[in-house]
Amino acid sequence: MVVCGDDALAHRLAAELHDVYRARVTVVIPGDVPLADPTGQPTAGWRAAGRTSALFGRFTAAVGRVPLPRPQTADDASPHGGVRVMEAPALDDEVLTEAGAEHATALALVHDDDETNIHAALRARRLNPRLRLVIRLYNRKLGQHLEELLDEAARVADPGIDAAELDATTTVLSDADTVAPALAATAVAGTSKVLQADGLLLRAAERTPPGPDEVARPGLCTLALLSSTTSDPGGSEGSDSSGDERPVLLPGDEDVAAATGRDTVVLEAISATGPPLPPRRLGSRRLPLASLFSRRLRWSVAGMAVAVLALTIVSWQLTGAGLLRAAYLTVLDVLAIDDPALDEPTGRKILQLLAGLTGLLLLPVLVAAALEALGTFRTASTLRRPPRGLSGHVVLLGLGKIGTRVLARLREMDIPVVCVEEDPGARGIPLARELGVPTVIGDVTHEGVLEAAKIQRAHALLALTSADTTNLEATLYARSVKPRLRVALRLYDDGFATAVFRTLRAAHPRALTRSRSVSSLAAPAFAGAMMGRQILGAIPIERRVLLFAALHVAGHPRLEGRTVAEAFVPGAWRVIALDAAEPADRRRDLAAPPYDGAAQEPALVWDLHPGYVLRPQDRVVLAATRQGLGDILASATARRS
Repeated sequence: MVVCGDDALAHRLAAELHDVYRARVTVVIPGDVPLADPTGQPTAGWRAAGRTSALFGRFTAAVGRVPLPRPQTADDASPHGGVRVMEAPALDDEVLTEAGAEHATALALVHDDDETNIHAALRARRLNPRLRLVIRLYNRKLGQHLEELLDEAARVADPGIDAAELDATTTVLSDADTVAPALAATAVAGTSKVLQADGLLLRAAERTPPGPDEVARPGLCTLALLSSTTSDPGGSEGSDSSGDERPVLLPGDEDVAAATGRDTVVLEAISATGPPLPPRRLGSRRLPLASLFSRRLRWSVAGMAVAVLALTIVSWQLTGAGLLRAAYLTVLDVLAIDDPALDEPTGRKILQLLAGLTGLLLLPVLVAAALEALGTFRTASTLRRPPRGLSGHVVLLGLGKIGTRVLARLREMDIPVVCVEEDPGARGIPLARELGVPTVIGDVTHEGVLEAAKIQRAHALLALTSADTTNLEATLYARSVKPRLRVALRLYDDGFATAVFRTLRAAHPRALTRSRSVSSLAAPAFAGAMMGRQILGAIPIERRVLLFAALHVAGHPRLEGRTVAEAFVPGAWRVIALDAAEPADRRRDLAAPPYDGAAQEPALVWDLHPGYVLRPQDRVVLAATRQGLGDILASATARRS
């Protein structure tokens, strides 16, 4: 695997590939410090500078023109030898060749600069048409077109490439898109052990054995039997220690039934927590009468209508005319367009004077109604304020690149949200306006801003601004208002995030606290794409890892022609879902978020009958250990050979 980048995402991605997938990794970072030969003349090689050593720590190895030897055994793929770092001034053909792109399995381009990633992707595709490219781009439309272009280039350069291999040659990801599900899950469910498959957000939830009078909550399937768990609600997610009984991944039904008293990890779908607001109060674009006219104005209009009705009845009784004629004359008098009642009886004259006075009072009411309606229509496209009865919502701080994606994800899950943003021209303001999400414009560190977002009645706080100190200050203030508030804050520095997490956990042991960095949340998705489009994600369970993959049944002898029950090998792999869509209508990548305007209805069937026979045209979702997934893929390779 080759990773090209110079930030924390590249570091995290290299560690994820090495630690989780046991892959050999070469990291290329930009730099322009030339090596010197013994005579003092600069050479064409490059060395790892101090910044690189600080970023990659124990993984760093200085590299010159000659690549380091590739590890030959599992012992060689240690933390000291499995990842090598080289520094180069530009990602040209020579650098990519030296990094091993011609023979690599996958190449990840994760620079912040989209243009740099695109140029390197075009060069790499010429060097190796079969190279699996994973590209970091924020522009999803551009990413979609780039995928098609690079796939077409691979098809032209290597006509012998098969459809399945071509389908996984190029993947364009955005770190904002990949972290949004995890951040949304943290706000809703309090965990980032999530998996996105076919638009559905899943989590690995730890459950304790039910009591004598309790009913076990059903899940999609049991993923593991734990050896030990933490009882601290604000503690680490999952067990870290090993007890007398080791964890059992993918246990059989008999093992689950026999393991009484042991905590389990089950896969379940995430649903919204807290009462969602009715559509008319949140996210609706309709303008009800209460929004168009104020309450005082409505009472004024009602009073005028009662006065006109009373004058009509009195006129009807005094003049003896019909009711309709009396109403007509009264309206004319109110509007001052009737002739003076000079020769009429005294009662008629008095009624005309009262009607004229009523008309004078009606004039300012009509002007006020016109002004209020005009103001309402002018502000209909502006940001909404949080309604008075709002509660159980998520307060989202920051509508930048990450906050915008998280907002869209939360609204897709029908979770009530209130946004707080200091910049009126921020990236996510148009989306909040379009969705009708209540938004408070102001500095979150100023007094009264969080109160305006109804933080005292909120379910959770997501602090996603780009400033670590702002996120921390907002979190501390929110905790002073509501000590048990569920909080997830975005912090760039991992060491700082760890210190903040431990301190907040100690200060508020009964409140759920999560400190996240974008790189740590995005790295698993990028690593899964590098392993192949079939990898949906990885979930750590104690000190082991469980992989989730989408595989076509055709060509896999361990799956094809077997029932779901027969294809289940305890401790190795298990079929957990079936793609019910027609082959031509299936989503290309189940783990990737859909592009704008390309959303599809979920097609995965999770409640599978054990007797269902897997057909060659089926596509299934597997939960597997690293060894189990390797065995399935190896058996398919052996069958083809």
